[in-house]
Amino acid sequence: MSTKSYLLSVSGIFSILVLLSIGSCSKVKKDVKSPIDTTKISGPETFVKTDVILWLTKSDSSIRFKRQNLALNFSTLPASGNSIAIDSTQTFQTIDGFGFALTGGSAYLINRLPATDRNKLLKELFASDSTFIGISYLRISIGSSDLNSNVFSYDNIDPNSTDVNLTNFDITPDTYDLIPVLKSILTINPDIKILGSPWSAPAWMKTNKSSIGGSLVPAYYGVYANYLVKYLQAMKANGIILDAITIQNEPEYGGNNPSMVMSATEQADFVKNFLGPAFKSANLATKIIIFDHNCDHPNYPITVLNDADARQYIDGSAFHLYGGDISALSTVHNAYPDKNVYFTEEWVGGSAANNFSADLKWHVRNLIIGAPSNWSKNVLEWNLASDPHYQPHTQGGCSTCLGAVTIGTNISRNVSYYIIAHASKFVKTGSVRIGSSTLANLSNVAYKTPEGKKVLIVLNEAGSTQSFNIMFGNKNVTTSLDAGSVATYVW
Repeated sequence: MSTKSYLLSVSGIFSILVLLSIGSCSKVKKDVKSPIDTTKISGPETFVKTDVILWLTKSDSSIRFKRQNLALNFSTLPASGNSIAIDSTQTFQTIDGFGFALTGGSAYLINRLPATDRNKLLKELFASDSTFIGISYLRISIGSSDLNSNVFSYDNIDPNSTDVNLTNFDITPDTYDLIPVLKSILTINPDIKILGSPWSAPAWMKTNKSSIGGSLVPAYYGVYANYLVKYLQAMKANGIILDAITIQNEPEYGGNNPSMVMSATEQADFVKNFLGPAFKSANLATKIIIFDHNCDHPNYPITVLNDADARQYIDGSAFHLYGGDISALSTVHNAYPDKNVYFTEEWVGGSAANNFSADLKWHVRNLIIGAPSNWSKNVLEWNLASDPHYQPHTQGGCSTCLGAVTIGTNISRNVSYYIIAHASKFVKTGSVRIGSSTLANLSNVAYKTPEGKKVLIVLNEAGSTQSFNIMFGNKNVTTSLDAGSVATYVW
């Protein structure tokens, strides 16, 4: 995650109440007062009979991801007006999941909640029962990200020294908070997919001997490949198996703390001559995903994939959207349709201004609808949790990154919580994107779940209420959405 002050993301900003701070980011555990649940997502106890279930978020935030007590029943009578036609015979990519980055800071905050509240929050986030949002995909940092309280690698030695045999390799920093929280999550959802991303190699392996910027010294390519293998093996020994890793978070930006620059040709060299063979030798099934940066440079992953020797080891390419257009995912997919594409990061900024409406609209249009419509197998928002002052973060790291939940004296749920919930609760791992027709001002995407249910997510981008029909087979149902509102329809 690069320092977001350098970006002019249209995602906007969203306000939160200034709450009491959780305190310092030391490794000494201190329980905070029992948080108060401020949001319920279950809706009324009793619902009218309906063929189609509707969950709604309104742009003015007066309704935040609530099931609506409406009778939306299919009819075989001819429909009039605009229609979104759903075609379950037209299939596209299989979905891996929707979720967030469980940063080191997120894990720190969650792990310091009283046990009862911690378990309640994790169940709300990761369980698939009717009253929970069912997050199915997480991104974690390999070493620290900028949303840890301090910078670390798993081979922390004097930058002017070397440790080519990785004698000092140690994942102890992750055992304080990240691994315990992940273990708790796995008891709730044993099938959750986990993606690991490094923000930097150890400083002693880099050209500038610093955690900020610099490049991987070519002489240490093999050592760094072994470092990543040892990391995956150490996590597995702790009961945590990563589905995939990206090679470098934001490889074209070296201004974050930590960060590391890696060109497309360097990444291809590293994969084909070192990382791919090291994974093969270690019998690792963990997927290798390239790029992990903005949509304005689709030429980067295409350049890596153009190298056939590197391509054989690569599962796909990952993207952020702090620059460019989400259609870049289709550009890369069309160049190499046998390789997957993923959406791995987008932040929401915190500030004194309330931008719930703008953030909701931009993120749903570009990420929840736009990324899967351009072949992405997942959608991940940035940090899962922050405190009321956007802590923890490293010195020079993101100082205004708003978590999906804010953990202070209360737990509050912020806009990205609802953005992801509109998909994660219904579009489970193994769902398949299916055909849906487009309408002006009614962006949408549709899925068929492993259980055979159909899911349609619709955003009204118009400035007024829009009425429309949902057509499936020879049946249709009429509904409407207020301006800027988001709805998930399930039948």
